[in-house]
Amino acid sequence: VQLVESGGGLVQAGGSLRLSCAVSGFTFDDYAIGWFRQPPGKERKGTSCISGTTGNTYYIDSVKGRFTISTDSGKSTVYLQMNSLQPEDTAVYYCAATPITWRCDSDFIPPYDYWGQGTQVTVSS
Repeated sequence: VQLVESGGGLVQAGGSLRLSCAVSGFTFDDYAIGWFRQPPGKERKGTSCISGTTGNTYYIDSVKGRFTISTDSGKSTVYLQMNSLQPEDTAVYYCAATPITWRCDSDFIPPYDYWGQGTQVTVSS
């Protein structure tokens, strides 16, 4: 199982970024994929997830309406479109996968099992 994030960078408040997570080594339909973030000096927490089995998505309240998780048609890349970014969104963003697909259903339930290396997102005020 391999996950590789890209797309992070520096953006001004109000701007947008799209993160990508290239996935390989497993069948997407049998996994749930989540996007987590770790702000400086804080613990890592989940922001959004998508179930490969059902296609259901889940977002935490602070990103709902601003972030969108999706996949490409080949299900080899998972995207996180982030709009209306704010300084409090500054963090290292990680994608992660788990074969326990109910960890993304009506809720987002860590832990996840496989992790990418992370990509830095910095939002300036």
